Amino acid sequence: MEATTAIRPRTGSRTIADLLPRAAELYGDRTAIRHKVEGEWRDVGFAELHRIAREIALGLIDLGIASGDRVGILCRTRPEWTYADFAITMAGAVVVPIYQTNSPEECDWVIGDSGMTAVFCEDASQVAKVQSVRDGLPELRHVISIEPAEGAIPLAELRERGRAGDPSEVDARIAAVGPEDRYTIIYTSGTTGPPKGCVLLHGNYHAIVDMVNQRDVFRQADDDLIYLYLPLAHSLALLIQLAAYDGGTALAYWGGDTKQIVVELSEVRPTFLPSVPRIFEKIYGLVSANVTPDVLAKAVEVGGKVEDLRLAGREIPAELQAAYDQFDEQLFKNVRAAFGGRLREAVTGAAPIAKEILELFWACGVPVMEGYGLTETATAATLSSPEHHRFGTVGRALPGVELRIADDGEILIKGPTVFAGYHGNADASFGAVVDGWLHTGDLGSIDADGYLSITGRKKDIIITAGGKNLTPANLENDLKQSRWVSQAVMHGDRRPYPVMLVTLDEEEIVPWAQAQGIEDSSIPALAKDPRVLALIQADLDTANAKYAQVEQVKRFFVLEHDLSQEDGELTASLKVKRNVVQERYADRFDELYTD
Repeated sequence: MEATTAIRPRTGSRTIADLLPRAAELYGDRTAIRHKVEGEWRDVGFAELHRIAREIALGLIDLGIASGDRVGILCRTRPEWTYADFAITMAGAVVVPIYQTNSPEECDWVIGDSGMTAVFCEDASQVAKVQSVRDGLPELRHVISIEPAEGAIPLAELRERGRAGDPSEVDARIAAVGPEDRYTIIYTSGTTGPPKGCVLLHGNYHAIVDMVNQRDVFRQADDDLIYLYLPLAHSLALLIQLAAYDGGTALAYWGGDTKQIVVELSEVRPTFLPSVPRIFEKIYGLVSANVTPDVLAKAVEVGGKVEDLRLAGREIPAELQAAYDQFDEQLFKNVRAAFGGRLREAVTGAAPIAKEILELFWACGVPVMEGYGLTETATAATLSSPEHHRFGTVGRALPGVELRIADDGEILIKGPTVFAGYHGNADASFGAVVDGWLHTGDLGSIDADGYLSITGRKKDIIITAGGKNLTPANLENDLKQSRWVSQAVMHGDRRPYPVMLVTLDEEEIVPWAQAQGIEDSSIPALAKDPRVLALIQADLDTANAKYAQVEQVKRFFVLEHDLSQEDGELTASLKVKRNVVQERYADRFDELYTD
């Protein structure tokens, strides 16, 4: 289909509860969802999405779910997550997402702490998690399963009950919802301590959707398509879903296999991709491994100049164009093809990303824009755009958001997106709102043009035995640009010098080891192999060279396995739970100082 630039109207919804009904009226049979069924991509229109969600909403009402009740969703990103999400909201209830990777104990915490009365589960394995802790959850009355599972109400049965209901009941519930009512309670995955439930109002998310859509990110062409693999239990993916549907843009849902993401990108050919940094870090590692540093630097310089001139609508000198064409043939076009060839923009969030990575993708014609925010700000507070970006910063404040730097360097945020507090927990270590200003726990600075830079977290600062303050994320991110490295965690608080834990990228290091003729290419064996340690040391030397002597990592060890969500070492957005890692591997860190 040939792209058009006609701007479609937004829904003009009053709350999130009436967003989908208005979208169905505006966009009708236009594609809302694209998903894979038995290997084939199938479409669901806005009208059908609304019909399904309405049936489920009426089914929930038939079960006795009241306005304000908390209803959970324990499921990966798939169309049924969206059906349940809108259904809960249209029934006047409060959505409580649960990450599908959560353990039974973590599910127990979220369900119990929120006072959940019903929960949607993806399949028998997720139902089993809930059933294993259900005796301690007296308020939980109903378990609904998307796929068949013993001991749960089938989703098909719930929809059937809904079809027999009175549609006016849903209309009345929607009409009764106001901006000050609770829309969702999102439990922060928590780099420290148990998760806290962020209470977000309809007004919070209505405001952030309006802010994001003022940029018209998702509505510049009739064939716009967003590829979504991020968990909808995370606030970034939720915002993408709401903003997309508010403007009539389709979402292509991943098939559930992380190894197929690149394949699916080539199949659906999205125009927009929200992601966490890891996917960009991996591609950067592959690209940088296949060219010399000098060639890569020149390619980034040439490509960056061309993209800047194109954006400004200025003529590109013939000599510069010729150099660009050469790099495009060798490098740039392959990077664009990895994302499907149509990607107009990507956004990265949830964790820091190195400036060098953003500069490379910009040169390749794949703008990866950074933003900043917290669950406590309904996802975003700042956002970059191709027209207004400054790599090394996270952009400028969204319309209606105010930023301020406190005397101790902490970032403070004020605006209509700031949350209504933590559910049942007024005493939080950070996230306090004083005179309307949210205390984020992050450290930063704002330049003369309003661009925000993140310099670290108050709790992540390392103070060495010599009194030097270090921000570990900086050197960690530099080392993670290595194609061999998956995770890097600095240690050194009250120590004479910093050291580091490193994990290997299995997809990169194993083929390399096999090509070198290394007999045992298992990760535990490679973690001790002198040849692998030499590779890591070389890349660490490169990273160290950017910093003063006192900031440089002196020693490291390679862990015999990667960090993971399942072991409680990473959050769902792949941020390191620093306190868990530091405590779990304390003996290994100690050895680096005593050995």
